[in-house]
Formats: sequence, C-alpha cells, structure tokens
Amino acid sequence: MRADQKHDIPDGLNEEYYQISSDILGSFNKYRPPLNIFTFKEDVARVIPYFKAGGRLSNEQVEELARMTNEGLVFVSREDHPVYVKHISYQLDLVLVDKNLKEKEIADIFTQALTRRLAEFFEQPVAAVFEKLWVDLMVLSEYLYADIRRARALVRRLHAEHTLENHSVNTGFLGVALWGKIKEKGFQDGVKRKTFDHVLAGLFLHDLGMAKVPGFLRTKDKPLTGEERTKINAHTKVGYEMLGKLGVRYADLDDCVTGHHERINGSGYPLKSVKQEFPARLTAVADSFCAMVTKRPYAAPMTFLEAANSLAQDARYDREITKALQMLLLLDLKMK
Repeated sequence: MRADQKHDIPDGLNEEYYQISSDILGSFNKYRPPLNIFTFKEDVARVIPYFKAGGRLSNEQVEELARMTNEGLVFVSREDHPVYVKHISYQLDLVLVDKNLKEKEIADIFTQALTRRLAEFFEQPVAAVFEKLWVDLMVLSEYLYADIRRARALVRRLHAEHTLENHSVNTGFLGVALWGKIKEKGFQDGVKRKTFDHVLAGLFLHDLGMAKVPGFLRTKDKPLTGEERTKINAHTKVGYEMLGKLGVRYADLDDCVTGHHERINGSGYPLKSVKQEFPARLTAVADSFCAMVTKRPYAAPMTFLEAANSLAQDARYDREITKALQMLLLLDLKMK
C-alpha cells in the first residue's frame, strides 16, 4: 500500500487482488487492457468490476481509470495471475515498481521471462537479442542484490525438463541462491554490485557455447562417440569466443563460461586446471546439480537431496560450496 494512500482499503484485500500503480496501468494497452479491471467502492467497501477483458475503454474511462489509479482504487484479480505474469514478463522492470506482488509471483515472472529470453538468444545469438537478455538479467540482479534471500523463491521454480534454456535458468537461480547461502551474513557488504552483476550473468550464460552444438547431440539418448564428445567439450571455448564477438568481456563472467567444467582435482576440461576461481567453482556445482535433478534424454532425475549429497561426497567439487548447497536445501528450503 502506498504511504500517501488516501482511502481506507480493507486489510487482506491484496490476498485476492493486485492493487496496480500508474506504472502498471501505463504498461497496458490504453484502450484494451489484457485482463479484467476492478475498482474499490468506498461507500460499500467492496471491489467491483470496472472493465472486462476483450472490451474497449472509452476516452472518458481512460481518464477516469488514470485518476482512480493515482488514488489507489484500481485492482486486478489474482485469478488472472497467469495473464498478469505473462504481461509483466515482457516488461520485466515492472517487478521493481509493483509493490503488491508476492515473492512467489515475482519468481513466476522471472522464470517465464528469462526462459523465453534465453531461448530467443540461443536460437539467434546476436548482439540485438543479447542486449534484451542483458537488460532482463540486470533487472534480476537489482531485485536480488536488494535482498539475496529472494533467490530462494526462484529455486522453487526450477524447471523439471532439461533443455538448454531451462538448464541455464535453473543454474542461474540455483547458483545465485547458493552464493547467498555462502555469504549469508552481510551479503551486500561482502559482494560489490558489479561483481554480482557479472557472476549472475555468468551463471545464466555459462553454457552459451552449447548454442553452437547441433541439437541432435544435445538431446542424444545414446553414448556419444569420441568425435561427438569433442564437439560437446569445445563449448566452453566456443562460449568464450561468442562473448568476444558480442563485445562482452568481464573476468568473472568469462570465468563462469570457461571454467565450469574444470575440477579442483585437475580432472576437468578444457585445461585440467586445479586453480578455479570462485565464480567457476560456484558455477561447476550449480551446473552439475541442475543437470542431475532434471529429466534428460539419457538419465532420469535425482531428487534434490540425492544430487546434493552426491556432490558433497565428490572430491572434484569445492567442499564449502557443496556443504552450503546441502544446508540451503535442508534448512532454508526444506526440500527432499
């Protein structure tokens, strides 16, 4: 509720309705809003229908609706949540101004928006498409940097099916939540905003080189040949080259892309390095976990705790990070 609210709106109303702001109203089609609109009538202390989706507002109604919105009297129904989510997912910065959205509803919006943006980018990895994706990633960064605990709601939205875009979203959500768990106390004091921006982007973009791998190899349900495995393993180098062509060069982002298949015991690729920086070690755990818990053509999904426990017992991964993963799932999310 706005601090300057002039009307006495009953407590609990926002359990059934979103109170919309002028910013949200302005994002709708001026004459044909995409969903039903309601107004609050003080004399009866009830929310009543004002506009039905599919209709058309008159000029007088447009002006009246703007005035009532400024007074805090305009609402949309939470029954229209799917429509509202879809609408805001195309204008993602609106989540930063809509103070009536719940965390789980914002998580739905980010999931839909970023999955679609990543699919578009992997289909056409050019600068114009990347710029739109980057804008949306920075909206997420602003939202989470304000309160890193918000990332936990995103982990509850992990995709169950493995595709390149689904896996990228999952790794991004899980990786940021895991980072927040590791830096549980004083996150903003210990992590600079630019570092946060770049590592967050790296978590989502770690597999961008896979966009250049033929689809039939990414979805193959039989063992790969040596030549096919070579093509798959080249995706870290390809991803690094793609970032260069896009004019994106940030050390932490690069580290996520090039180092997420390195392992701390030197058994990874492409360099078999034992000197992983933190972004690569974080991405390695998030990437592996998110692959293990989704349905893939060649493997059934593990439960969240099975996957976390398996990684915690694996000497190839950073022990501090895998332990934090177990704690995140068990204590904070109470997942099985």
